[in-house]
Amino acid sequence: MDLASLMVPFSFAFMQNAFLISLIVSVPTALLSCFLVMKGWALMGDAVSHAVLPGIVIAYIIGAPLILGAFAAGMTCAVATGYLAENSRVKQDTVMGVVFSGMFAVGIVLYVSVETNAHLDHILFGNMLGVEMHEMWTALAISLVVGGALILKWKDLLLHSFDPAQARASGLRVTWLHYGLLAALSLCIVATLAAVGLILAIGLLIAPGAIAFLLVRRFATMLWMSVLICASAMMIGTYASFFLDSAPAPTIVLVFTVMFLMAFARRQILTRRASRQRTDTGTRVSANT
Repeated sequence: MDLASLMVPFSFAFMQNAFLISLIVSVPTALLSCFLVMKGWALMGDAVSHAVLPGIVIAYIIGAPLILGAFAAGMTCAVATGYLAENSRVKQDTVMGVVFSGMFAVGIVLYVSVETNAHLDHILFGNMLGVEMHEMWTALAISLVVGGALILKWKDLLLHSFDPAQARASGLRVTWLHYGLLAALSLCIVATLAAVGLILAIGLLIAPGAIAFLLVRRFATMLWMSVLICASAMMIGTYASFFLDSAPAPTIVLVFTVMFLMAFARRQILTRRASRQRTDTGTRVSANT
């Protein structure tokens, strides 16, 4: 395959838009994924991504902007999950499973009960190749707001993720940080709605942070590394989908999976090598004494 053939995807307007939306949504989702991984909120991202469906359908029925419905539903799911977990004996992961599956079921029932021109596949799996300009601008605005807030408050959010009690003792507004993180999560789901849809959004919210966590040791490095990983995976997946004749969103998630397995294998090799070196060092010390 010659160079001209390799450059063909960049000559189409719909592919250019797909590449652009990939770069836009990669920043906030990658940064947020680091905090979700450190805080153990992987299921929360999954819950919110599924729970926005009824909000989208209701917004369509009443003629409101879909972004407002998605955000309202996401925040409702997050707040309800936190309230039920704090005021019952049921663990949070169980509550999340009940809440997000219930809201997703409500969304499906509402969707099939009304006449709509919106295609369910585009809501669930995204439509990167058909993303419209207003969706691009919405994602860009969310990216700037969420990305800027996470960068400005990353130290406070890091302390809150590791030790909420210490964060409260340090004078931080833990409640604001908690619900601010939930709001950022809901906004990121809205930003990725047009690109990868509801179901595959969880890949963007978890994989970049998980891969970066395996590669680096410092959280500050983890932040920019996750952005680089997310942007690279999305560009590679979008580019490869053109030649594979596959949908971009699942191809991107497949790239994330391969990158995670490679990072995991690298970490295993380094861990075994370090363990072997410690054993050899201990053996030599014992021999000398």
